[in-house]
Amino acid sequence: MSSSTLMDAPAYDPTRDRIIKASLITVVVLAIAGFLIGFGGFVAGHGWFFSNFGYEHKVNRFFEALEAKDYKKAYALYENDDQWEQHPDKFGYPLNRFIEDWTTHSPVNGPIREHHVDVSKSDGSGNFGTGIIVAVRVNGNHKLFMYVNRADGTMTWPAPHELQY
Repeated sequence: MSSSTLMDAPAYDPTRDRIIKASLITVVVLAIAGFLIGFGGFVAGHGWFFSNFGYEHKVNRFFEALEAKDYKKAYALYENDDQWEQHPDKFGYPLNRFIEDWTTHSPVNGPIREHHVDVSKSDGSGNFGTGIIVAVRVNGNHKLFMYVNRADGTMTWPAPHELQY
C-alpha cells in the first residue's frame, strides 16, 4: 500500500475550474430565464410560456378577415377547415348565417372596422386547459371574448366566460 502526499497531488488546472464555474453560471441563468419566460407569459396575459400566442394569432387573423370582408376566409378560420367549401354540409353553421351574424347582427351592431387582441387565458381542465379565451377589443371600445378549442381549433362566440382585465 502506497501512501500519497501533497507532493504527489496533481498539478492545479485552472481550465477545469473555469469550466465548472461557467457551467454553474449557465445553469443558473437558464433557470432564471425559464422562470421569467414561463411566469412572464402568464403575468402578461398570454399563458404559461406564452403558450396562447398561436391562438391569439389565429383570432387576430379571423378579425383581419372580417375587416377585409373576406368572409370565406373568416369562416374557414372559425371552423378551422381551409377545405370547408368541399363539404359545406359538414357544419351546422352555414356560411350565410355566419356572414349575417358577423355583419348585420354582429356583436358590435355593425361591421367590424378595427380590432386589437388584448389578452388570453386558458380555460377548462388540464395544465393548459381545453380551450383558450381570447379578449378582443373591437371598433374601439367593444370587448368580445372568443373561445378557441384546443382539440380541434374551432372558434366559438361568445366564450363561456368573460375575462376581467
